[in-house]
Order: sequence, then structure tokens, then C-alpha cells
Amino acid sequence: MLLHRFAVAVALCSCVWSANAQNMPHDTLNKVPAANAAPAKPASSKWYDKISLRGYAQFRYNRLLETNPDLRCDQCDKGWGKGQEFVFRRARLVFSGDVHERLNIYVQFDYSSDASSTNKHFLQVRDAYFDLALDKKKEFRLRLGQSKVLYGFDNLQSSSNRLTLDRSDALNSAAPNEREIGGFFLYAPSAVRALWKQLVDDGLKGSGDYGAFGFGVYNGQTANKPELNNDLHVVARLSYPFKIGRDQIIEPGIQAYTGKYTLAKDQLSAGVKTSQDVRYDDRRVAASFVLYPRPFGIQAEYNIGDSPTFDTGTDSIRVKGLHGGYVTASYRTKIKGTTFIPFARWQTYDGAKKHELDARLYRVRETEIGVEWLPFKNFELTLAYVISHRQYEDFKDNYDESGRLLRVQMQFNY
Repeated sequence: MLLHRFAVAVALCSCVWSANAQNMPHDTLNKVPAANAAPAKPASSKWYDKISLRGYAQFRYNRLLETNPDLRCDQCDKGWGKGQEFVFRRARLVFSGDVHERLNIYVQFDYSSDASSTNKHFLQVRDAYFDLALDKKKEFRLRLGQSKVLYGFDNLQSSSNRLTLDRSDALNSAAPNEREIGGFFLYAPSAVRALWKQLVDDGLKGSGDYGAFGFGVYNGQTANKPELNNDLHVVARLSYPFKIGRDQIIEPGIQAYTGKYTLAKDQLSAGVKTSQDVRYDDRRVAASFVLYPRPFGIQAEYNIGDSPTFDTGTDSIRVKGLHGGYVTASYRTKIKGTTFIPFARWQTYDGAKKHELDARLYRVRETEIGVEWLPFKNFELTLAYVISHRQYEDFKDNYDESGRLLRVQMQFNY
């Protein structure tokens, strides 16, 4: 009798197992490990797990309280002056990521670029570069592609982080659009790279990581322009942040570049005199100083150099000297959980803008007083009152305008 009951119990258990097995997914059955089965291999990551997508857009109106509609600054913002209303100053998309432990990619597009004065909002490449780490700690890197030229804190600082609405004429005229195609060697200790990241993440208006020491060569005709000669520009930069006391951080720096710049045919007025090969010396050196706003901040730079320049006495383009810089003061504070940063900048520049018609000779004196408000990380509102006097001369024009205006920018971070 006992054996009979045991046989019935075994039969019932077998039926229950069979019924449960029929209801189990097939792959679940296959996953029951054998006693000596090898451990399962981890799933390989996909390419899209390594790439991030982000960006920002700047929407502006520049004509509030305007006193002179003829005052303009095409290099700064084409939304200045008569005939302009609402504009996108920038609208960016960034694809970036570590596709390998030794390789980082960075591609940035602007979908508000102007193809001409009458054709707006074209997609254009701003950055497309590849960082190849030469060591496991990524302290030594090679950067190849189109990226920012290692000249000037103001140029390297992202427009999404900058307080003033536009870069200074004095520094930005060295590398319009800040970028060029070439190759750069970068070095920075791991601790310094981490500090630069912290300065940006904490909203302290850092420049990002462009190396404590950088050296490179690039074409020199400005971004998205073809090379017109066989001479590469050479640039070097040294910039290092220091902690002072418990809270303050300063970052002094020095940088210089040299090369040959060739004026294209569409940069020359009919009748202007040039050298036979239209090639000119182009060289500068600049000093930088930054006190990060904790809470009071200062950012200052000054540069001198030689550049192709329109000469009014001979109606010709010659290599002449230039000089100019800026000082920006700011104060960062929080009120009811939102961040306010009032700021003021004074800038001066006497020299050419090599990329403009006839390498125009400029004289700029400008003061900008404003405030940036960040109610939350995805939105920023900036108001800036500008007092400006701008002069330039080329073969056809003698421009001299002064004025005041209130500028408004809404920035969306996504």
C-alpha cells in the first residue's frame, strides 16, 4: 500500500511539472543552468548607448530703446539695426560620446546659419573633431578635425555659458566663428580636467577643457572656408586654473599664433590695391585672466599683433598693427532658488577684421551692462543695455555710428 501511494504521488508531481513546463516560455526553459554550465556573456553595448544628444537655442530681439537704427555689428549679431526684428542667433545640436576608451567624438551643427543675406536657417557644421587619447588617464590627447582655435578664453568659452551676448571684437577678430580645421595636441592633468568640468556644471561660466597646454596647426582661412595658400597657421596656448583660499578660483593664460592669410576675390573691392599674391602676415599674442564668480567674478583679455589691414592713405591693403581687449565684471547670487548674474563689460579695439571686405580697419568703443536670470537649468533670460561707438573704413565706405539699445535674449537648453 505504501509503495502504491508513493507511485501515485510521483505521478501527480510529474503531471504538475509537465503542466507548468507547458506554460513556461521556451527561452525560460533554455535558461535553466546545467551544473557545470559556463556563465552567460554580458550583452554588448550598442553604439547609441555611447552617444549623447544635446543642444541650445538663442532667440533675440535687439531693438528696444534703440537710438540709432544705422548702428550695426555684422560679426556680432546680424539682428542689429534697421530691417531686423526677431532672430535666432544660434540653434545648436551636439552629438558626442566616448565610442572607445581611447576615442571621443564631437559633432555640432547649427540649424540657424545664414547661407546669404536673403537665405536663412540652413544647417551647417560648426564642430566635427575626434579626440584620440594617448594614455589611459586621457591626460594627453590629439584632436583632429574642425574645432575651436586655441586662442582666447572668450573664443573658447561656449556661447551657452558666456554672459555678454557677443564675443569681444578684439579677440574674436583673430578667428571669426572661433573654429578651423587642423590638428591639435592637448595636455592637462586629470584633476584640472575635472575642475574645468565642475566649473561648467556649477554654472560658473568656465571655458571647458581645451588643455592646460595646447599646440596645433590649422588652415587659417576661418571655419568652413577653403584653404587659399600652402602655409599653415601655428598656435600655442598655456592656461591653468588655481584655487585661492577656500572658495576662489583664478585662471591666467597666454596664447599666440602666426601664419599667412590670403584674401579671397569676394573680399576685395574693385580698385583696391593689394600685394601681388594677396598673402599677408597674420600673427597675434594675447594674455587672459579669469576670476570665477564665487560670487564676484572678473574676465579680462588683451591682445596685440599684425594683420592685413586697409590703409586709408594709400587705398591699399597692408600689414599693420592692432591692439584691443575687454574687461567683464560680474556677481553671481541666488534669490528664492533662482540664479541672477548682473554683469558689465567695457571693450576697445583698434585694428582690422581680416575676413571682412578689404580687411576693414576698425575702431570700437563699447560698454554693455546687463543681467542674466536662470529660473531653471533649461531656460535663461538675458537683458543687456549697450552703449556703442563703431567706426570702420574700407575702399568704398567710411562708417561712423554711435547709439544705444536694449537687447533681449532667451536661451533654451535641451
